[in-house]
Amino acid sequence: MQSPKARPAWPVFQALQGVTMAELGGDLIAGATLAAIAIPEQIATAQLGGLPPQLGFFAFIVAGLGFAAFGSSRRLSAGADSTITPIFAGSLAGMASVGSAHYLALAAALALLVGLILVLAGAFKMDWIADLLSRPVITGFLAGISIHIVISQAPAILGLSEGSGDVYHRLARLWAEAGGVNPAAVAIGLGVFATILLGERVSARIPSALAALVAATLACGALGADRLGVRLLGAVPAGVPAPALPAIVFDDLPRLFGLAVLIALVVMMQTAVTSRSFAGEDGDPDIGRDYVGLGVANALSGLAGAFPVNASPPRTAAVAESGGRSQVAGLTAVLAVLLLAAFGTKVLAAIPVAALGGVLLFVAQRIFHVGELRELWGRTRAEFGLALLTMALIAALPIQTGVAIGVFLSLAHGVFTVTRAQPIPFERMPGSTVWWPASPHATGETETGVLVTGFQAPLSFLNAHDFRRGLLSAIEEGRGRLRLVVLEASSVVEIDFTASAALIEVIGKARAAGMDFAVARLESVRARAAFDRLGIAEALGADHIFPSVEQAIRTLARD
Repeated sequence: MQSPKARPAWPVFQALQGVTMAELGGDLIAGATLAAIAIPEQIATAQLGGLPPQLGFFAFIVAGLGFAAFGSSRRLSAGADSTITPIFAGSLAGMASVGSAHYLALAAALALLVGLILVLAGAFKMDWIADLLSRPVITGFLAGISIHIVISQAPAILGLSEGSGDVYHRLARLWAEAGGVNPAAVAIGLGVFATILLGERVSARIPSALAALVAATLACGALGADRLGVRLLGAVPAGVPAPALPAIVFDDLPRLFGLAVLIALVVMMQTAVTSRSFAGEDGDPDIGRDYVGLGVANALSGLAGAFPVNASPPRTAAVAESGGRSQVAGLTAVLAVLLLAAFGTKVLAAIPVAALGGVLLFVAQRIFHVGELRELWGRTRAEFGLALLTMALIAALPIQTGVAIGVFLSLAHGVFTVTRAQPIPFERMPGSTVWWPASPHATGETETGVLVTGFQAPLSFLNAHDFRRGLLSAIEEGRGRLRLVVLEASSVVEIDFTASAALIEVIGKARAAGMDFAVARLESVRARAAFDRLGIAEALGADHIFPSVEQAIRTLARD
């Protein structure tokens, strides 16, 4: 019986395809929940970036529309995000005065550049880029970002004047003004933090951040913000996004490009993690298309005069847990925020700034994954050290520098794991024809006059020297005793030119020492093609490549 013909994918709004009336109610409820969670987060994140609060709304509105139109994930929520905001805010502050027209234009231009990079990454199927950051580096990166958030929001929560500059200037100013801490602001900030934390632990569907902001606003109104000495958010202009190119000069673009690449890399990583984590029954997500969706979202955010946006794992989780099944939920939240931005901003003026600091304090603790650090400490001290070093670099250096070094550390760690590979002896499992790496947990058998060895990594210039040295040492030790050397190659998935030269040399040395040489279980299609392309098969002989170790031994060592 033939399966029904699949419907062609829609060129836009693919994540709305197949929505049924039965699912619509759940999507609408999830959208209302998402709006209640997003509203305080978008205001707070804009404040974190030194940007007007209404730009947080604009970013969420256009990002939601852009991703719903061009992304593939049915649940992912895009918008202003506290992971990337400290990165670009610190960098842009070195190029223009925070809050100035030039600063706002730079933020918008940065969003356009990030959008362009993401669209290109999606169009060229570069989803592998998301895997360049290892889990320990990601854990350390997020922990470092959380430290920056806490330091940047400390003045708001403590009721002190707003700080600026790098982390050291901010800490010095906090120390100098420590005697002026406002107890009322502290109570509001920590009260909002505790309320959100409690609500999150009860259920992610509870809009505890919105409830906490409302409660803090009402309390300040009843007790008198002036009497308490508490700063308020102030007037928020009403309006809706209007497309326009940011007013920057050409000389700004080279200074923004490197930052845009870093931001795009972080967005790719977080988007891939979010899409894969909340794919549900939809199967493997199309990460490339999600990059395009976030690229369009960023481009629209730049045209709206806002700033770079990102996928949000917590908001996406709220959509999933609230019963959301499609981007109808995201579009519902977009409509709610659009109405607030257009007609309801007057109600925002009385929000205490300390309350917004409490929201961001909660975000900071949520991305500081203590459990992950504890697990790394218990399982692998070296990778725990890598996470700790990344956290320290992000916290101590300008964030963009720390991120760049973190990426380098992740790549260096990956290279290190490949270079650690060494040739290892194989043994036959008793009563079988299976050859397995020698292990202290099982006693295996060997074949007289035969050395079976394996190499459990791609063969490349990174490890070719150790591969060559290990096998030549084994050949020298077996001179006069060995008749056959078999390379078990099931884990060799790729071979480059440098490694091919090393392998050809080993084959020649073995034969010069009176030994035959064979390769068994060369399963990788790429590695087998490299054998032909790089001359290994010619040097070895096509009749010396076998599907199993046992067949190689039967053919060459038992004649």
